[in-house]
Amino acid sequence: MKNFTRLRKDRMESDPAPTTNYQKYFSPRAYLEEYHSAGSGLFSSDGYMKFILKNLYMTFNSGDIKGDLLIDIGSGASIYTFLSACESFREVIATDYTDQNRQELEMWLKEEPGAFDWSEVVKFVCELEGDREKWIEKEAKVRRTVKRILKCDVNKRNPLEPLVLPAADCLLTSLCLQAACKDEDGVYSAMENMSSLLKPGGYLVMGGVLGSTFYTVGGKTFFNMPLHKDLLEKAISQSGFEILQQITQNITNPITKSDYYGHYFILARKLKNIS
Repeated sequence: MKNFTRLRKDRMESDPAPTTNYQKYFSPRAYLEEYHSAGSGLFSSDGYMKFILKNLYMTFNSGDIKGDLLIDIGSGASIYTFLSACESFREVIATDYTDQNRQELEMWLKEEPGAFDWSEVVKFVCELEGDREKWIEKEAKVRRTVKRILKCDVNKRNPLEPLVLPAADCLLTSLCLQAACKDEDGVYSAMENMSSLLKPGGYLVMGGVLGSTFYTVGGKTFFNMPLHKDLLEKAISQSGFEILQQITQNITNPITKSDYYGHYFILARKLKNIS
């Protein structure tokens, strides 16, 4: 942990003050290239992608978590969260706060020229499912299943305002809360706001990184609200959920674009009766 603490101090002293203005400064293409490029992206090299993809596969392949509607909160410009979920839900709704992330995601869904290449990630999930060569079919299924891309702000009581949707069977969110929330109170509020989109008895599937206070994209530094195991447990429980599974994984080598120390995956269920 000393190495991570030292790195955090060095980076925060040398970089400009982190920003929270994603709409103005965030570049989805730079993010995808720096974090998700096959073999060279940070999430490939630090183990996050394999960690999250394996856990998503095991969760949705179990057959217990399925239904008509899944809402992905804070999809960003990424499609990896949909790869296993699309096998268990009739409809997936992607959401994000920034216009540019939604536009980048739409490029891939519409197979537009210049869209980011997710094929290696798709092949990995297909390999988990038993046949790596079915990746083209998998991409087609994701494109059929993701019906809409909506504006989302977890800091609003209704994160999808002004739309009011039928309650979802499952909420999925990855790497969202630490970017969207300014402090611990914001984490508690965001969890309650997200919960309002889910049916009683529905499932919450969460993944992300632990302890991050900042990360860089395209030379810009962005603020993160650091999430830790105890904060996540309290926020999820106080929002009316029972935690069914919680998995963490530490990373062993310091990283250069952020200061997180590990990854987490959580499966929870919304209680039917909240006293």
